[in-house]
Amino acid sequence: MSIKTTLTVLTFLLFSVASVTAAEPEFAKDIADKAAWVRDHAADDNKSMAIVESLTTEVGPRMAGTEADARAVIWAQNKFKALGFDKVWLEPVTFPTWKRGVEVAEIVSPFPQPLVITALGNSIPTSEQGLSAEIVQFASLDDLKAAKPEQVNGKIVFINRKMTAHRDGRDYGPTVSARGDGPVEAAKLGAVGLLIRSVGTHNHRMPHTGNSRYKEGVTKIPAAALSAPDADLLVNMLARGNPVTVKMTLGSQPGPMYTSHNVIGEITGSELPNEYVLIGGHLDSWDLGTGAVDDGAGCAVTMAAAEFLARHKLPLKRSIRVVLFANEEQGLWGGNQYRDRHAKSVKNIIAAAEADFGQGPVYMLSSRVKPEALPLVKQMQQIMAPLGIEAGDNNASNGPDLIAMRNEGMALFSLHLDGTDYFDLHHTADDTFDKIEAKRLNQTAAAYATFTFLAANAPMSFGSGESYLVEKAKAERNK
Repeated sequence: MSIKTTLTVLTFLLFSVASVTAAEPEFAKDIADKAAWVRDHAADDNKSMAIVESLTTEVGPRMAGTEADARAVIWAQNKFKALGFDKVWLEPVTFPTWKRGVEVAEIVSPFPQPLVITALGNSIPTSEQGLSAEIVQFASLDDLKAAKPEQVNGKIVFINRKMTAHRDGRDYGPTVSARGDGPVEAAKLGAVGLLIRSVGTHNHRMPHTGNSRYKEGVTKIPAAALSAPDADLLVNMLARGNPVTVKMTLGSQPGPMYTSHNVIGEITGSELPNEYVLIGGHLDSWDLGTGAVDDGAGCAVTMAAAEFLARHKLPLKRSIRVVLFANEEQGLWGGNQYRDRHAKSVKNIIAAAEADFGQGPVYMLSSRVKPEALPLVKQMQQIMAPLGIEAGDNNASNGPDLIAMRNEGMALFSLHLDGTDYFDLHHTADDTFDKIEAKRLNQTAAAYATFTFLAANAPMSFGSGESYLVEKAKAERNK
């Protein structure tokens, strides 16, 4: 063989090796084509509407630790079986309980008027005679933290932080801190009670509940949320420059430990049944509404997405596991205890996504995967694009019940739900089935069905339990 021929052969071989090395992973054409079919046909399917109607009608409000919580677990088991899931089982979740009681308030002086309030989750009660004290107002939790004890001692703190609406809900974090940490920060300065402007974006006269926290070594004080119009009333009265005295009476009480369950339904994959796509929502709700939007919608779209794939006998290389988590509202108990059981097998979770931000529609797909898998994420988004879904980044963090497993290095996807009006209803008596819109819910279910089908048939791992995601989680925890 001549030198020229040899060089030609070597050049060809090197080029061939480089081409193979540079090849990006991609979905098989038949899988991509079937995913497009799922996308188009699942958007016209009304199964998710039927599921959320069933949950809100047959169970209704299902606060963790109540009799309705137990009925919701039974409902979920039966619904999974009726939908044709191969396997259905329960995993126990144990947590402390809390019970709402009487909740009334009034302005005693200078201009007596009733106030509409609701106790914050975990709040202690007042005495049966109620609590009367002068109001001291702060614009934010940070302003309260900067106050002197003499400004606050013996008074009821009122935090008047208004929340603004955004598609991605970005103002929730800065606003909700008053609800979560307000009781502790107010008590540190000698306050005897806390009132906050409801963490919401609507001006209806319905207060928004939600969980609050106490801290060991800090006196516990009663805490409640005012409806937006009642917060405005208080602001207007304080603006007149005279002391304002409010009386509030709360009958809420801590309760005994209780064991509920994460309810799990699985559709078994044909080739790698021990690997699975994890989707779901949280089964519990607060007790004021019927939990249609938070999080009946999330439970419904993920159950319907998996059922759609099974009903149409679409090929599934891996299993699909739908988890309806227990007691998200009062401390992520279901998600944390799922981690306790499954952290050691995190590599078996090919990908995960939770629906817990209302009914949608989905407007963006973001990921948290190893870099080598990003071409697959790009292809997934391109297939989902006709649903109106744009590309996000690789820093997905959504899904409160998935935080614990994310911290173990689980590959995570966020199907970002449009939350422009989510906080109009969030944790209020107005969170009811009539607020669910079929077009929005069906698009969300179609997005979850398409994502789930593609993830179940991915040609490679997205990185769960591998060094990139494990180290990424570790670095975030150490910040």
